[in-house]
Amino acid sequence: MRLPISPQVRRALVALTATAVTAGTAVGPAVASGHPAKPPKSATPGAPGGEAKKEPPAGMSQAGGARLGQPGDQVGAGAPALPPGLSALSWVVADADTGQVLAARNAHWPLPPASTLKMLFADTVLPGVPHDASRKVSDEDLKGMGDGSSAVGIVPGQTYKVPDLWRGVFLRSGNDAVHVLAAMNGGVDKTVADMQKKAEGLGAKDTHVLSPDGYDAPGQVSSAYDLALFLRSGLKNKDFKEYCGTASADFPGGPNTKGKPFGISNTNRMLSGIEGVAKYPGLIGGKNGYTSHAGNTLAEAAQRDGHTLVVTVMNPQENKHDKVYTEMRQLLDWGFTAVGKTTPVGTLDAAAPANGGGKSGSATGAAAGSSDSGLGALGWTGIGAAVVVAGGAGALVLTRRKKAKPRGDAVV
Repeated sequence: MRLPISPQVRRALVALTATAVTAGTAVGPAVASGHPAKPPKSATPGAPGGEAKKEPPAGMSQAGGARLGQPGDQVGAGAPALPPGLSALSWVVADADTGQVLAARNAHWPLPPASTLKMLFADTVLPGVPHDASRKVSDEDLKGMGDGSSAVGIVPGQTYKVPDLWRGVFLRSGNDAVHVLAAMNGGVDKTVADMQKKAEGLGAKDTHVLSPDGYDAPGQVSSAYDLALFLRSGLKNKDFKEYCGTASADFPGGPNTKGKPFGISNTNRMLSGIEGVAKYPGLIGGKNGYTSHAGNTLAEAAQRDGHTLVVTVMNPQENKHDKVYTEMRQLLDWGFTAVGKTTPVGTLDAAAPANGGGKSGSATGAAAGSSDSGLGALGWTGIGAAVVVAGGAGALVLTRRKKAKPRGDAVV
């Protein structure tokens, strides 16, 4: 016999249900099998379809300065006005030489990085794989690549030189080239572990590595701050700097080209100038990325009047053509106007924080917590909460949201 529910309990259940619905979680009746009702599908920031989550986690890292852990735009005294219409969830503008962060938005928000994570891959693997080495590629080398991965066109059974593989990584964002180089580094698992160790050594505390190529994986995140660290570190390596700044090259051919080399252009359109995006004057280079979970991501370095800037942009929310490049161009232009004239809001040299105290720039959010992990309670994408009302009483159950089928990096 079902026990009657008192008015007090009924009101509590109604309130619990309303709270859950307001929070965007699924609410369902008790299920005899013990399987809770599935939560509704919702889009990760930048993913097509659905409403994007637009609020950063409450407890972002304060690495590099307290202001970098605060939500919203952070701009120092004396800075010119920020460009209008910036829609990216997070971005950082920094002086690569001094490490000063000139301005930022949600610098430590952990978000999917897509192929910008290949910068960390290069930081990690470039020094360890001999530049004059070559490898005859096997099917095993390419095992484990995600469905829809971007590829430069590596053919099993063919031998490739290491410089060609790196051009495949940087120019075509080739996950196939990444996997071959990872095999030369001791395998994917070892490479992922090496990348995580390298990230920690650079002070990139928001980054959690699960794949060497940036392919979507639940819990794999980085931040605009960490991407700036990866690019700044890479620029100190002459090979990294050469590869990230190469606009076009020839790549070894296979059966489809009768062994003849074929041309490849850099998918970083601010560098290559392809598909209607104008080249940026003084651009050194960087790395772009796109997946269905990450949206568009982009890291660039440029030089002007004796200054070198590093700028990172993650997930513009306006679905306009080339929006990530438009916002990158605006922020680079702003940075060259501001450098040397504005008080920094933080530093990329977290061991020696700049004076980043005081009130936030155009944002007035509360100060962030002191956790250096930067992940926050809701920092990882792909993880949600469902509230299940069971047996006449309220029970909170944490479940993993069903992951949408990821799409590999595309030319952006």
